[in-house]
Amino acid sequence: MIKFIIRSTLVLLISAIVFTVFANVLIISQTKSQLYYKISEVPNKKIALVLGTSKRTVKGESNSFFSHRMEAAAKLYEQHKVQKLLLSGDNRTKYYNEPADMKKSLVALGVPESAIEIDTAGYRTFESISRCAEVFNEKDIVIITQEFHAYRALYISQFFNLEAVAFCAEEVPVYASSKVNIREFFARPKALLDVYLPNESIKTLSL
Repeated sequence: MIKFIIRSTLVLLISAIVFTVFANVLIISQTKSQLYYKISEVPNKKIALVLGTSKRTVKGESNSFFSHRMEAAAKLYEQHKVQKLLLSGDNRTKYYNEPADMKKSLVALGVPESAIEIDTAGYRTFESISRCAEVFNEKDIVIITQEFHAYRALYISQFFNLEAVAFCAEEVPVYASSKVNIREFFARPKALLDVYLPNESIKTLSL
């Protein structure tokens, strides 16, 4: 009995590792051609979907992921690559409002309020993408986030038949981004489950 349990555990562990690696290879290989790093090369679109993140780190310091995304969004708008910015983020409580922080930062960077739309129910990437397509009815978009995150966002976009590309915001130094990169490595297989097994028990995992 003990041998059976050990063997079963090893099989499950190996299967999980194989699936995780497979998911990462699949998602990156199918979306890497849709990533852009230079504004001049980004195709013109009606709207940019700016994916939210916290303005500050858990230590209360400024979050470079946030500031770099806002700078990228402002530059894309200034260069007339998009007409509007859809800010999608978490607003589960009155004390935490990613879209409000994003809007405040973008206005400070010179983006007019009239060019900004807000989605306060973008609790995670899957919701941000699905709501962009199904609630805001925007299908031709530029996604703004860092490269590591863009692959997954684009893959989910394919599921919702969006004509999406991604403009990659400036990366954060390795010493400050290792945790999120590790987290993203495991978020990609979760994205496959979201896409192919879209049930509530799976979606309760927040990635």
